[in-house]
Amino acid sequence: MSIKLNTAKRLTLSVVIAIFLACALCITTYALFYATVTVEGNYFKTGIVSIDLNGGKPVIEEHEYLFEPGMTVEKPFYIKNQSTWAVYYKIYFDNVVGGLADVLEITVLDGDKVLYKGTANNLTRQNVIAADDILLVGEKRNLTLRFHYPEDSGNASQNWQLRFDLCADAVQEKNNPNKDFD
Repeated sequence: MSIKLNTAKRLTLSVVIAIFLACALCITTYALFYATVTVEGNYFKTGIVSIDLNGGKPVIEEHEYLFEPGMTVEKPFYIKNQSTWAVYYKIYFDNVVGGLADVLEITVLDGDKVLYKGTANNLTRQNVIAADDILLVGEKRNLTLRFHYPEDSGNASQNWQLRFDLCADAVQEKNNPNKDFD
């Protein structure tokens, strides 16, 4: 009889412990869920970074100019911030093709201020840095692209061409003091 009584006590104790552990698990799960769902005072807002580069139109058309040594051409274009926040931006060349890529001296100007200067092969996304000034929300900046064919180039580059895509990248200014574009 004592063995049956001992077994019954153990079984009862096991059931009570199982019920206690199940209740503890339910309470812990509820507390964890409640804590992660109802934390108040946090506010997140997302935005967009969007810029308009010259309305998508080329700055210089194919066959618009026949360059010769000593010639300089200036073409206006613009960049406009259509983002929800102020941005850092950089202007660069991509898909550069042609022998004039290392001959023509190219300058990107903001009024009299030089933003970038070099050849088309040098003004790539990897080589240029962000402009010094930020572009505010809705701000449109009129810029100039200057092409200069050096006088000392001679006739060696006759019949050479240059083809490129003018590009711009932008990143938000807020919480980005290092102007990181990655």
